[in-house]
Order: sequence, then structure tokens, then C-alpha cells
Amino acid sequence: MTQPSLDPADALAELGRIRLDETSLDDMLSRTAELASRSVPGAREVSVTLVRGRAGWTAAFTGDLARELDEWQYEQNRGPCLDASASGDTISVPDMVAEQRWPTWAAVARTAGAGSSLSIGLPIQQSVVGALNVYGAAPNAFDPSAIAVAEGFAAYAAVALANAHLYDSAATLAEQMREAMRNRAVIEQAKGIIMGERRCSPEEAFALLSKISQDTNRKVRDVAEALAARAARGARV
Repeated sequence: MTQPSLDPADALAELGRIRLDETSLDDMLSRTAELASRSVPGAREVSVTLVRGRAGWTAAFTGDLARELDEWQYEQNRGPCLDASASGDTISVPDMVAEQRWPTWAAVARTAGAGSSLSIGLPIQQSVVGALNVYGAAPNAFDPSAIAVAEGFAAYAAVALANAHLYDSAATLAEQMREAMRNRAVIEQAKGIIMGERRCSPEEAFALLSKISQDTNRKVRDVAEALAARAARGARV
């Protein structure tokens, strides 16, 4: 069995030190895969599968073998990483030669250089689930102690990824709200300029902004910003 280059406890500690305010979700996923590949005995390559609805994708991987074996499963809509994602269970494929549940995939895996695999469910949050996939070069690469290490890492990683996903979603929503407020502020400013110059109602001012937007094939905000900029320079629109 290939021995890990990083003690599992140190890998968990390193994962726990990652600051969500300084790390993107993509980077968090990549770091999770990299730490797992270094700490799970027998691991050759590692990937992280995410599934939303019926769509699965590999969000992080440490090598092309893992990515290609994952993607085959998404294309065929069957395989251990998808079943682990759906069930949250650990699915072990000890020997690709003897595998009967997904024989075609197992043959592809053998040709690619994988002799065994583990897929461990990651219940990240309600709308997104996933799996930590660990591929071994030889058959029976993962003994009970290696499986226990992988499961422990996956359980810890699931919490970290869930927090990262929530943080990323909250940050995205906050930025969208800030952008909406900026858009509204400049549009209201432009409406005020038009109302002052044309002595019209707010509704009429916005209708004029919308018409200019349509006629020039520009966003209303862009038209409003141009109007505000001209007014700031003292030019009459």
C-alpha cells in the first residue's frame, strides 16, 4: 500500500486552518482533494464530485485519471461516485477486475490505471451533494484502516465544504445586493436630472431612460451613468 506523505491528523488540521474569507470555494475544493491524496494510504489520485439535481461534475481533481473516470460516470449516469453522492454512503470497489456492479466502468478504470477505488458521500447542503473519490493504482489498495482514514477526512471535509458553500453563497448574494443598490442609486440620480430639466414625473423620466436604453442597445444603468457623468461636467442632456 502506498504510504501517505502527510499524517491524517495534520491534513485535518491544515483543512481547519483555511480561512473562508480568504479562500474561494473552488480553492477550498482543490485543497480538499490535494490534502486527501496526501493523507489517505493507498491513494493515487483524488477527486471531488458535486451533484445538483441530476447534473454531476468534478469540482476538483489531482490528476487526469480521476477526472476522466468521474466524467465517464456523469456521461453514463451510473457509477460509484454518483451512488455515493446520492446515498451519502461509502462505496468501495476493491478490485476493478472483479467488479460486477459497474463492469464497463471498471474496465475503463483498469485501462486508465486504477485497480481500486473509494467513493464517500459528502452531504454538503440541501441542494448540493457530492462525493470524495479516491483512486488506487493496485487492487485492494485500501485496507480497513485506510478506509477509516478516508471516511474521517470526508466527514471533516463535508463540514468545511458546507461552510465554504454557505459563505460563498452569502458573499455572492451580498455582492448582488450591493450591485443592485448601486444600480438603483445611479438610476435614481439620472431620473432626478431628467425630472429637473424636463419638469416631468418620475415615471416619465424612467420611461425616457428606458427608451434611450432600447434605442442605443445599452443597459439602463449605463445610460444613467452617462447621464450623471455629463451632468457632473455641467453639460445639458
